[in-house]
Amino acid sequence: MEPWTIQKLLNWVTEYFTGKGIDSPRLSADWLLCYVLGLKRIELYTQFNKVVEQEQLSQLHELVKRAGAHEPIAYLTGKKEFYSLEFEITKDCLIPRPETELLVERAIEFLRTRNGEQFICDLCTGSGCIAVAIARNFANCRIVATDISDAALAVAEKNVAKHGLMNRIKLLQGDLFEPVIAGLGPAKFDLIVCNPPYVSEPEYKKLAPNVKNFEPKFALTAGNDGLDIIKKIIADAGRHLKPTGTLMLEIGNEQGNAVRNLLETAGYFGDVKIDKDYSNLDRLAIASTKPAK
Repeated sequence: MEPWTIQKLLNWVTEYFTGKGIDSPRLSADWLLCYVLGLKRIELYTQFNKVVEQEQLSQLHELVKRAGAHEPIAYLTGKKEFYSLEFEITKDCLIPRPETELLVERAIEFLRTRNGEQFICDLCTGSGCIAVAIARNFANCRIVATDISDAALAVAEKNVAKHGLMNRIKLLQGDLFEPVIAGLGPAKFDLIVCNPPYVSEPEYKKLAPNVKNFEPKFALTAGNDGLDIIKKIIADAGRHLKPTGTLMLEIGNEQGNAVRNLLETAGYFGDVKIDKDYSNLDRLAIASTKPAK
């Protein structure tokens, strides 16, 4: 029997994933091979003719089977790349998505227009990917990151330590701003960022199986219209923002008008805009507080 080389395996797994309707089948095949073989992606392609050992083939077979049943690759490998950084990921937290990188990008752009040390609050931090990505790309800041889930915060703690940010990111357990009120440190922030749960219950029923069957529902859904958490954040954000501070929220692609109305009627935001992503869909709500009189 012809031996299984890396190239042969990549082609076979890609074809299998394509037949199963797996997103980005070639990339998914790459990540699984990298994980099983302990190689970087570039090394897969420089070692195409390397023969894979039987023990590794058996491990790969089991993982491919699970991935074919729509179990996310990030949960199988325990890792996910976000904003060009590697993060530890478990089933206790949402898998970071490329769309959320726009939130990090806009946050960094905003921070670079400011003077002095900046204080940031990251709500619903999950794996900590937003807080870590901001801190790694903007040195003059301190971040308080909160999450209601102890299990998710345990993942975030590993990622904060992994990227050497223990002295700049403080993790607090609790619902949204609740631990900020009780905790030490700044109660008012230059920037508040959040990728909150914003999927409506009707939308949740239609989600792809790799999301609905594996990712934590509490990190995805927020009531019948998907706005329950966003409403709570907007209601409390004003008293936690400094004058000229800014709130940035990731939102669903059909929530732009509703979130704009919530922000405009809150009473303390002077500038509100809805930012579209690279697919021209509503993705971010950005609101700045009114300057002090």
